[in-house]
Amino acid sequence: MSKRVVVVALDARDQHGEGPFWDERRAELLRVDIARGKIHGWSPRDNSTWCREHDGEVSAVLPRAHHDGWVLAAGHHILLDDGDGTRVLASVEQHLGANRFNDCKCDPSGRLWAGTMSRQRVPGTASLYRLEAGGELERVASQTTISNGLAWSPAGDRMYFIDSTTQRIDVFDFDAHTGAIADRRSFAEIAPADGLPDGMTVDAEGGIWVCLFGGAAIRRYSPAGVLDAVVRLPVTNPTSPVFGGPGLRTLFVTSARHRLSGEQLAREPLAGAVLAVDPGVVGLPGNRFAG
Repeated sequence: MSKRVVVVALDARDQHGEGPFWDERRAELLRVDIARGKIHGWSPRDNSTWCREHDGEVSAVLPRAHHDGWVLAAGHHILLDDGDGTRVLASVEQHLGANRFNDCKCDPSGRLWAGTMSRQRVPGTASLYRLEAGGELERVASQTTISNGLAWSPAGDRMYFIDSTTQRIDVFDFDAHTGAIADRRSFAEIAPADGLPDGMTVDAEGGIWVCLFGGAAIRRYSPAGVLDAVVRLPVTNPTSPVFGGPGLRTLFVTSARHRLSGEQLAREPLAGAVLAVDPGVVGLPGNRFAG
């Protein structure tokens, strides 16, 4: 387990930084601050930033493949934002006031995968959904509690998924043509004392990188599920990783001040920052929404 260099990319002070996406067309990093309802863009090239605000919580932002704008996850809704306004693409679980959308990603074909979570951690009340371009939102996995990280293998034949309270990374067989998933099974287990598995991404060699919320670390697992790297971080609550920058050689990691006491924040001035890790491996391009 070789030592990785960790530096501060952006001292953002996000309350709940999440959902990073590297937009290669604009050479900028997108992310959200969930609790504050903010979408942020940052260009490492010139350190310029921009911010858009939405009413309520915003848990994910993904650019569109063929048009300007983004698809957003906000509360119970999936929204399409074209820069001039937003419209609702789908809504779920509105009868469950404690639930909201959480991590969302697109597969290599541009389908949107969107998980919900229970803020009160009520077991089995959340789900994972799939949205085909021009189609209806479908529930594809139920009985989850905190739907979280999503990722696909380089070959596109596996989909990884985290329901955080299970303390596992799970894997499905994935049909890239139809978007069907099958044979869910445990890929890697994480002890509760090591932190809550949160966001994740996959590198070009098929390694799986996962943030440990509360564990001040990010881990890499080999495609066989063997732990082969642990990177200690200067923040207690890392939330999600993404490869970006020139050649996708940098691993950007969002973090949160969420749930830290005033005393903890005084000891941890970088809480809520965007960190940059030299991972020693290159990543895969992000998938844009095809709808």
